[in-house]
Formats: sequence, C-alpha cells, structure tokens
Amino acid sequence: MNEERQHSQTNPEFEYEHLDWRPRLVYIFLGGLALTGVLVYFVVLGLYDAIDAYQNRHQPPQNPLVKSEADTRTVSPEAIEKFPQPRLEKNERLQINDFRLEEEQTLYSYGWIDRQAGLVRIPIDRAMELVAERGLPTTPKAGAVPPSEVNVVNQAAHNADVSNVAKPPAEKGKKQ
Repeated sequence: MNEERQHSQTNPEFEYEHLDWRPRLVYIFLGGLALTGVLVYFVVLGLYDAIDAYQNRHQPPQNPLVKSEADTRTVSPEAIEKFPQPRLEKNERLQINDFRLEEEQTLYSYGWIDRQAGLVRIPIDRAMELVAERGLPTTPKAGAVPPSEVNVVNQAAHNADVSNVAKPPAEKGKKQ
C-alpha cells in the first residue's frame, strides 16, 4: 500500500480536480441567496404598502347618506336573505342532498300547486299511466272546421235520449 500512496501522489491521473468550488464559497453563495430573498420580500412588501396608501388617498369621498359598517366581511343571517339568488353555498354536500330530497318529494307525491285555481301535481308514474290510458290532447287538423256548440249539444242530447219518441225530421233519413 505504501507504494500505491506514493504512486498516487506523483501520478497526475489519481489527483482530484483543483477547479471545484471550496465549501466556503458554496456557503457564501447560499447565504447571499438567502439575503437576496429576504431583501426582495421586504421590497415587495414596501411596494404593496405604497400602492395601498396611494389607493386610499385617491378614493372618492363617500356619500354622507351611506352608513358605513366597521367590518363588511361578516354578514348577518338576515342580510343573507337580502342577497339575490343564487347565493353562495355554506355546506355544499348537505345543501345538494336537501335539494335532491325536496325534488324527489315534489316529483313523487301529490300536492297542490294552486288551490284556488284547482291545480294539483301528481307523481310522475301516475301521470305516465294516465297519458298511456287517455293519450295526449290533440289539435284539430289544419283546414278542419271545429264543430259548433249547437251541434255538439244536439248530438249529446240525441245520444242521451233513450225513449222511442219520434225523431226530428232532419234525422229521419239517417241510419243509426
């Protein structure tokens, strides 16, 4: 081993790089970087304070009729109701679950829409059954003349007549 040590001290292949930084220089660089970071922080903080002061000096005067509150960031529950819809959600999960539950109850229950007008709501399933039984209302075909009220009443009276009374002369020629 002795020979290897002597050989490494004299052989240029086994020497270390003399151009590397010394640890002292690395610590000085890191200290300067930290000092620059702190300096930049205080410069930016001072700029924000200066801009804020400038904005406060150039604010237009407030109308004397407006009542100013000390802290406008807190809102009372009564004031929340004054805000227009839609409002911010306080608890998103609970509010969406309550909304969905209310919608489900509305869609699947009976209830009054307008009691004075006689409008009610019925569950969706029942409404689909009624549409399947009765069909949807239709409009008369284009160019078709709707029946007059007199003819409708006469036809209804004729259909309701169960007696064997003589028929009017207009209907004698018609077959049943």
